Amino acid sequence: MEIFDGHRALFRPLIAPAVALGNFDGVHLGHRRLLAAAVAAARDLGGDAVVYTFDPHPARVLAPHKAPALLTSRERKLELLAEAGITACVLEPFTEELAAMSPQDFLQRILVEILDVRHVVVGYDFTYGKGRSGSTDDLRAFGADRGIGVDVIDAVTVAGEVVSSTVVRRRVQDGDVAGARRLLGRDFDLDGTVVHGDGRGATIGFPTANLAPTTDLLPALGVYAVRVHLLDEAGDTPAQPVPGVANLGVKPTFGGAREPTLEVHLLDIKSDLYDRRLRVEFVERLRGEQRFDGVEALVAQIGRDVERARAALTQATEARAPS
Repeated sequence: MEIFDGHRALFRPLIAPAVALGNFDGVHLGHRRLLAAAVAAARDLGGDAVVYTFDPHPARVLAPHKAPALLTSRERKLELLAEAGITACVLEPFTEELAAMSPQDFLQRILVEILDVRHVVVGYDFTYGKGRSGSTDDLRAFGADRGIGVDVIDAVTVAGEVVSSTVVRRRVQDGDVAGARRLLGRDFDLDGTVVHGDGRGATIGFPTANLAPTTDLLPALGVYAVRVHLLDEAGDTPAQPVPGVANLGVKPTFGGAREPTLEVHLLDIKSDLYDRRLRVEFVERLRGEQRFDGVEALVAQIGRDVERARAALTQATEARAPS
């Protein structure tokens, strides 16, 4: 997938582009429906399947105190967009100047004059232009006047619930990673680099990799069954993830810490992971974080956590296996 840092960075004309517009944080099932429509339109046009999105998230410019913690880093979002079949992504720097554009100017100057769009795909709740005053009805009328195809994708629901980034964030923050998975169509994950910790895990028989995550959003504190991918320098994932159990917390048994840390115990391998990049997929929350009376009680509980993690991961694998 080609990546352009804003429309000024376009170094070639887009070919008969079908353009999906939006923020795409999380690239959840609703986003995937939208992206699939853009890919299908591009195929019919014989052109580029394009995402036009913003960096940073508009809320970080317009209302920083209300800006949401993002589900995906820039790098992870781009990876997921490429997996969905998008061939070019324009990451438009979001500025106050852009926010002040009238809806008509946004459509004419950005979509027509710069992107030369042939087909546009948006979600049912998409708004644009100054004060978010541009509607999907306005977009349809604009497209009809200029011979531009417009698809407005209806809300996607799972078990009667509309899929949205806001709902997914809430699930993750509550520790309901199984619920988040149903809306994302994949496990919630985060990437991080292994850093040096206090080394306590190795002394009690459960060595851990301590991660410095690259994402804004963290799940609720607690213990999780996880799958771990060892990322190479290019960020590609190996075919088989490693099962693990992760603790996200402040270590109350050892006096507590100021900030939560993420520690991952890999179940089936032992290797030096310092400075390696890992991707941690959160499969199931096993319990909340607890304070134990001593190391012996903690070690006994970790042993139970490991067994529960193995069982949860086996069950999850069997549930996803094709019948």
